[in-house]
Amino acid sequence: MSDLIDDPNPGQNTPEYSVAEISGAVKKTIEGAFGRIRVRGEVGRVFKARSGHLYYDVKDDGNVLGCTTWKGQAAKLSVQPEEGMEVIVTGKLTAFGAQSKYNMNVDEVVVAGEGALMAMLEKRKKKLAGEGLFDEARKQKIPFLPEIIGVITSPSGAVIRDILHRLRDRFPRKVLIWPVAVQGAACAPEVTRAIQGFNALTPGGSMPRPDLIIVARGGGSIEDLWGFNEENVARATAASQIPIISAVGHETDTTLIDFVSDLRAPTPTAAAEHAVPVRLELMAWVDEAGARLSRAVGQGVTQRGQRLRDLSRALPRPDTLLDGPRQRFDRLGDQLPNALRNVTQIRKVQLSQASAGLRPKVLTGTLAQRNKELATLTTRLGPALGRGTAQVRRDFDKLAGRLSADRITADMAGQSRDVAELTTRLTRAYEGNVSRHRDRLSGLERMRQTLGYTETLKRGYAVVRGDGNVVTGRADARAAAVLEIEFSDGRMMVDGGPVDARSADVPADKNAEKTAVKSPKKPAHKPAQKPAKKKAPKPGPEQGSLF
Repeated sequence: MSDLIDDPNPGQNTPEYSVAEISGAVKKTIEGAFGRIRVRGEVGRVFKARSGHLYYDVKDDGNVLGCTTWKGQAAKLSVQPEEGMEVIVTGKLTAFGAQSKYNMNVDEVVVAGEGALMAMLEKRKKKLAGEGLFDEARKQKIPFLPEIIGVITSPSGAVIRDILHRLRDRFPRKVLIWPVAVQGAACAPEVTRAIQGFNALTPGGSMPRPDLIIVARGGGSIEDLWGFNEENVARATAASQIPIISAVGHETDTTLIDFVSDLRAPTPTAAAEHAVPVRLELMAWVDEAGARLSRAVGQGVTQRGQRLRDLSRALPRPDTLLDGPRQRFDRLGDQLPNALRNVTQIRKVQLSQASAGLRPKVLTGTLAQRNKELATLTTRLGPALGRGTAQVRRDFDKLAGRLSADRITADMAGQSRDVAELTTRLTRAYEGNVSRHRDRLSGLERMRQTLGYTETLKRGYAVVRGDGNVVTGRADARAAAVLEIEFSDGRMMVDGGPVDARSADVPADKNAEKTAVKSPKKPAHKPAQKPAKKKAPKPGPEQGSLF
């Protein structure tokens, strides 16, 4: 009681908690009090981290609840939260002590009511329409008779059986089935991967690439068909290089993939009817077209034959066609001898006129004139060559005057002086470097000798070895057959075992104990700590001899 009365700080006996203890207690209380809960509200800001974790808010008129969905949980969500969406989130409340906040770890998100789903669908539809994904200009033409048809649907439903039955009845084709989930959280990613997978196939490869894709599913509620309203499915459909027919739900059901696909079919059976024509109708049409073609060809040949006969009546007879050319040929044949004689006479006259000026005297005069011109050119060529040679010689003399040996000798002398100077500097540097290394080596040698155990031996210590090994204790000395004692001026060999009874058990006096020989603890590197005897005892007849 006296202690309580005398306490200068009353009320200080309240227990103290650390921050970690308080945070842990709050987290345990929140998680234990609520457990797994469902919360309804409007999605606020949404942030997806690089790690894949999803952070968003769920709010009402005046409050905000922070929500977190980890990367593994986000991949399993059937509905991805978007800002402004009214949702019901399911998860567990927890606390984050590092920031003194509580939040909700959400592993399931559902849209709160059909009205909210339709509002979100209209929002996505406006966004994709604004990007031009619904334009008719970008849609591809459906092939008339595809060789291979890819079908994306559930392998266990009635849809695939209806499609295969209708294709078999109309026109049998090769069908590749890509099984997917047609509702739930796995629907959208699996349909997206299926469309991208068909487009990634190589034409003509081991797994052939389809010429047409049918995405089909039976009817259902808007929640069941929601996987085909996801944005990634719509974008994958728009990016497909293979034409796509969408057949999702019944005729009254409409999804985003219907607006993006190249053709919308009201039912899966109708999709099969759009994919291929009726084989019997096609064969009947071919037969009818063949008959029409045969009739058209026969009528064309008949009409053209009649036209040819009509035109042939206006043509002259074949035997009269050559009468005029024959007459011209006969007339020209009669004129040919006279024409040859006239031409020959004209050519003779021209030859006589040309040969009149070709007399030997004219040729001789022309040749003499050419010889005179050649002699004149030869006379001028000698002085011209002499002048050219003299000019070249003057140029050579000018260059030779500039290339004097004195200048080269001077350059060589200057370079020799430079080499001599460099040699002198190199020699001095080499000698200085060698001198520095020699001094350092001498210092290290002196240090080695100072630190070595041989210097220690000079101060009165000794090294004891038994059978070649360093002895550090009396037991080792007794066990050795031969002892070797190393002094500063030599070594001594002593037989092992006890020297006498008195020295083997207890030293004779204190002086004898002080002068006992003790070896260093480490061989050749650390000197012994106690000085050895200055005078070794004389060896007896059984103790060995001094070397």
